[in-house]
Amino acid sequence: MRTAVVIGTGLVGTSAALALSGRGIHVHLVDRDASSAGTAAALGAGTEDTPAGPVDLAIIAVPPAHTASVLAAAMRDGIARGYLDVASVKGGPRRELEALGIDLTPYIGTHPMAGKERSGPLAATADLFEGRPWVLTPTRDTDTEVLNLALELVALCRAVPVVMDADAHDRAVALVSHTPQLISSMVAARLEEADETAVRLCGQGIRDVTRIAASDPRMWVEILSANPGPVADVLAGVATDLDETVRALRGLQSADEDKRRAGTEGIEDVLRRGNAGRVRVPGKHGAAPASYEIVAVLIGDRPGELARIFADAGRAGVNIEDVRIDHATGQQAGLVQLMVEPSAASALGAELSERGWSIRP
Repeated sequence: MRTAVVIGTGLVGTSAALALSGRGIHVHLVDRDASSAGTAAALGAGTEDTPAGPVDLAIIAVPPAHTASVLAAAMRDGIARGYLDVASVKGGPRRELEALGIDLTPYIGTHPMAGKERSGPLAATADLFEGRPWVLTPTRDTDTEVLNLALELVALCRAVPVVMDADAHDRAVALVSHTPQLISSMVAARLEEADETAVRLCGQGIRDVTRIAASDPRMWVEILSANPGPVADVLAGVATDLDETVRALRGLQSADEDKRRAGTEGIEDVLRRGNAGRVRVPGKHGAAPASYEIVAVLIGDRPGELARIFADAGRAGVNIEDVRIDHATGQQAGLVQLMVEPSAASALGAELSERGWSIRP
């Protein structure tokens, strides 16, 4: 691949363009919002110039509701040798193209499993896709050259290719992406009218659960409108669990010993099933989840403190596998949770203590 055109210069389109441009691909940028394309170009994602002829690959990075129509127009104009989209839903756009009578030989549906709460070209980064799954949904009609172009794109973006059926993909993202977004928003919505005293008690748990609730509602309406059935199916199962959990909690309130026992069993069941499901979430670099030990360190909210603690951990010869920060309410301090291999926790705690850090149990 030497040339590409990216149609749609939002977060994903601009990030792909930045990754390609950074690896020597000549990228042309197109967006119905000229200012968005201009911003992407100013960031170094490519040029706003019109290609002199067909490019190697056209990347369609527009909302799912517009994906098929933009793809159809591009394919009729013959702007590229191969075409792919990066929409978060795959079955619908493909069926729309089929209904339009479009030859799907030069097309493949794809979906990079990466994103942020912020949207637009200013949120884009060239490393957005590094190490992330990038789903490819070829059909029997997909030309081998187009599949190879898609695989080359994934490699240039340093993502991990995953081949799936389009409808299986839509059911999967309903479970692991679309439903979590709605549930996060529902939990965050409970805070809107909450008493200020309650909100001030927010800790890391509520921050973790509601992080993605900061996402753009307009973007998510478009995504969910393209995949409503599979998402509704997953939510129906969640609703069943909610109903059973409410009954179990009511049972715990009862004076009847049998109802309290049944309530305890019901709560235990949902928590244990949650444990079992959580274990299946891939761990670091997509490997099986690992069990880490936490070394908790009190840290001041001052420039350079995180860099200093990481440097001290490096001097101790310990690799930090993951990190979380729980900010103290009303204080310029927080608790940094350094997650390390269990065999390294004791040595790291001792080394940091010796260097003056306050280790918390």
